[in-house]
Amino acid sequence: MLIKTLRAAWLALGLAMMMLGSPPAHAAADTAICYNCPPEWADWGTQLQAIAADIGVHVPPDSKNSGQSLAALSAERHNPMADVVYYGVTFGIQAAEQGLVQPYKPAHWDAIPDGMKDPEGKWFAVHSGTLGFMVNVDALHGVPVPQSWRDLLKPEYRTMVGYLDPGSAFVGYVAAVAVNRALGGTLDDFTPAIECSRSCRPTAHRAQADRLRPGALR
Repeated sequence: MLIKTLRAAWLALGLAMMMLGSPPAHAAADTAICYNCPPEWADWGTQLQAIAADIGVHVPPDSKNSGQSLAALSAERHNPMADVVYYGVTFGIQAAEQGLVQPYKPAHWDAIPDGMKDPEGKWFAVHSGTLGFMVNVDALHGVPVPQSWRDLLKPEYRTMVGYLDPGSAFVGYVAAVAVNRALGGTLDDFTPAIECSRSCRPTAHRAQADRLRPGALR
């Protein structure tokens, strides 16, 4: 199940735990707190507007990433603030294992593939994404556009590579999985990805945990 989930690079939606059935601390009837729901990411801007228009619930934007959202859920275990959290599926699995979320099954639950949801409803996928290179051709100064993960290890791309922190951002983790598989690794053997990271580390730019916003280049 996990292999299928990671292969598709699905993102999961989980519900923040309400201890002993009590509501989150904010408890405003017309407000819901969603961690990691910035308006410029995954069309959340349009979705949050639609939620307000359709059911009258205001969802303030939140700019945490997956790792920060999971850390917040853990820190707030006994005084939960979030109603819902949007994060990468691996973080959703961790949240469920740590007892940080309650089960919830939305409408059309049966239409979600079995490999893309927790059987109890502690997390489920809401969309998928395909990872790709984003290249600022003006910054290449005549160097050819890279065509593979292995190309990024070539000396001509020194100081040109940027990536999100795999330990905090799910997109960074997906990139690590992708390069690992491309270089012959498996989900049980991350040696190729680790070696690639070590090779890039002196010259690559790792974005901080506060996410790369769309349009930003590092």
